[in-house]
Amino acid sequence: MAAARQGAMAVEGPQGPRSLWALSASAVSRHMGALERDAWALPAPLLRGLLPLLNVFRLQRAEPAARRAGISTQPIWRKLWDDVMKTRPPNSESITCWRKKFLETFFSNVLHGVLDVSSDWRLNDHHFSPLLHSSLHVSQLTLCNMLQGAVELTAKHNQKVLENLAESLHILKFRHLLSSDQSTRRSLVLLLHRLIHHGSVNQVSMYSWPVPDTVLLVLILSMSAGFWRSGNALMYHSSLCGLCREEDKAQSQESTQEQSERGCCHKRAWSDGENQNTSPRAPEEADVEMDGCGADAHLNSVLSRPRSPLQNQGCSEASSKVPCDHTSIQGGSSCYISDQPSCCPVLQKTHRRLKSAVGKKRRCLRRSRRRYADPEDLYDFVFTVAREDKSELLDKTSATEGENAENWTSSSPGSLHADHAGCKKIGGSAGIFSLKAAHRFRSVSTLELFSIPLTGEMCRTLSNLLSSWLSLENLVLSYNGLGANIFCILSGLRTLSCHPDCNLRVVRVSDVYSHVPCMELVHCILSALPQLQTLSLSFDLKKQLEGNRPEGNPSCSEAEIPESCLEQLEIRFPREPLQTMFLLPVLKASKSLQQLSLDSATLPCSQELGLLLEALKECNPNLKKVSFRDMNLAEHQKEVLLLLQDPILQEITFSFCRLFESSTAEFLSEIINTVKRNSSLKSLKLPGNRLGNHRLVALADIFSEDSSSSLCQLDVSSNCIKPDGLLEFTKKLEGHIQRRGGRIPFTHLRLFQNWLDQDAETAQEALQRLKAVCNVVNDSWDSSQAFADYLSVM
Repeated sequence: MAAARQGAMAVEGPQGPRSLWALSASAVSRHMGALERDAWALPAPLLRGLLPLLNVFRLQRAEPAARRAGISTQPIWRKLWDDVMKTRPPNSESITCWRKKFLETFFSNVLHGVLDVSSDWRLNDHHFSPLLHSSLHVSQLTLCNMLQGAVELTAKHNQKVLENLAESLHILKFRHLLSSDQSTRRSLVLLLHRLIHHGSVNQVSMYSWPVPDTVLLVLILSMSAGFWRSGNALMYHSSLCGLCREEDKAQSQESTQEQSERGCCHKRAWSDGENQNTSPRAPEEADVEMDGCGADAHLNSVLSRPRSPLQNQGCSEASSKVPCDHTSIQGGSSCYISDQPSCCPVLQKTHRRLKSAVGKKRRCLRRSRRRYADPEDLYDFVFTVAREDKSELLDKTSATEGENAENWTSSSPGSLHADHAGCKKIGGSAGIFSLKAAHRFRSVSTLELFSIPLTGEMCRTLSNLLSSWLSLENLVLSYNGLGANIFCILSGLRTLSCHPDCNLRVVRVSDVYSHVPCMELVHCILSALPQLQTLSLSFDLKKQLEGNRPEGNPSCSEAEIPESCLEQLEIRFPREPLQTMFLLPVLKASKSLQQLSLDSATLPCSQELGLLLEALKECNPNLKKVSFRDMNLAEHQKEVLLLLQDPILQEITFSFCRLFESSTAEFLSEIINTVKRNSSLKSLKLPGNRLGNHRLVALADIFSEDSSSSLCQLDVSSNCIKPDGLLEFTKKLEGHIQRRGGRIPFTHLRLFQNWLDQDAETAQEALQRLKAVCNVVNDSWDSSQAFADYLSVM
């Protein structure tokens, strides 16, 4: 009541109510609990005046009534943002729904204790729970530091909040994580299981983790990939996950029906073994129990004790003498080296004990049976099984019965490994994780890792997960210090691409150092992943280790690239030569290429760029966008004009390419005339080319009355443009528009980081007149500070 009274006073102001309407509206707002239904039926003018007096909870409930009355609540939510958040959100121009933006940020701030709801009457209503009310509008959530948010969300009193997030949340981010205790990890497991395995989260992103906790990182990665160890009942507040229980019940019924049909069809075959098993399900149950509880016991026994020297050997050595079901990368064939028959006598003796530990909660029951029918099923792919004495495995079994999620969170790092060609002889220890011992749940489609160092062991872990991550569509690895371990990651992706259900379409890799030349890495990736649609590589510095190439990864630059589905190729070279001869095979294999971006490449000779343009014209008829950035094209005026003449290209970018460094006025005139004659070009971006005032004014002639140009977007950011030059450009453009009857295709102008602050009045006049012609995007850039920063680093 006190909060509502405070709100009414805030609306009425220090002079008291201004009118009878204001007094009535404030009274209604204080008693919305009783008057809500009648208030929504008010006429539109009255409802419009009432809405700003409501708190965020009542305002949200008023949305349907406001829509019926034709009233937009966006201005109210925007004012709430300004008053409560007191910050300008990034990309505020692109925000289409301020209600969703406010409630999503409100949820995050309340969850992390950043916002005190008692500080503003509009945020406080004892009839509503802030987290519960706003959770339905949260599509992305960031968890930070000690994962306090995960602990809060999995608390019993927030069970409904978690259910709402499972429906609404699509993007889950982790930022600046720190090491956590076992209780916190258990909460995180419950959260990931609900939001990913039984929810709608399709993207997991992790940022800025300079010294990652290996156990925590493996946990997040493996659960994002949909893995959960069998034998560990996932408990939620002392009971099995209800959704898992329902799925298990449905699968159990289906399995019973399938087994009944199979028993009828093979009655004679089963009758031969009646002396050993009275039920036809017994052998299969035994296999399931061995794959489930036994494998889990094996894993726990290994992780709970110090690693032996045997386990520190390379992946290939560990897997050469052990049971494996491994799909060959080259041929797609399967090999089976199984010692299971030797376990059968022991298994029969311990069958009852194992069955009691596992019971009917095995979601992998049907999948385990399908192994024998489908030998190439990736669910049955065994990463690495360390050599262990079988008797020790069974001795450990009894100690691991009834384990729950606590065992998973306390597992040792590096528990997922495979024998991939790219992983050979890279330091680290070989742990254990067999997919036979894991449930397979729903997994995310996008994985992003930013500024998280990945060791050799962690790269092998990630490679193992990637090798069967069928739902993965987008993979982003940024500044992870991969080095030679990029080939280990690539090996897992190669295995993944061999599966017919592989969905991987986008790979983006950026780092400080490139271990091999960029074009060689492009060849390797496209040879392994011909189904890729987008490939982006970006490196700051070159660090090629001559004569120290990883074994099993010879140079790929001379290998023939299969025909690919590539549509977008982006390469930022670490000041390497363009090497057109190595780029040509890529272009020839990429008939569907639509976008090409080359950044920071050097041109060792004048013919390089010409050869590239010829190849693009010949091999890539679908190319629509070409971008050159930070490449010195001052001596390549002929090639620049040829590119601008292309009748297919729709967008051309020359960013910081020093186009006019040594050019004459004739070159600018040729550019203008070429663009005027090109009716296919829609966007021309020229940031950072020192246009200055006089060249900008000349560019207005692109839209003269004799022009056939269809240019819609022009980007002249960072071009030393001053207010008087912009005003002159505007006047000249207005003249062309008037002579053309008021119709030109020009719609967007970008003016970032120009010297418009030198004369604020002239700049304001120019911008106002320009906005009457097209959409103008600019910023309040301080040119003097930028010049000072430039001098400070000289």
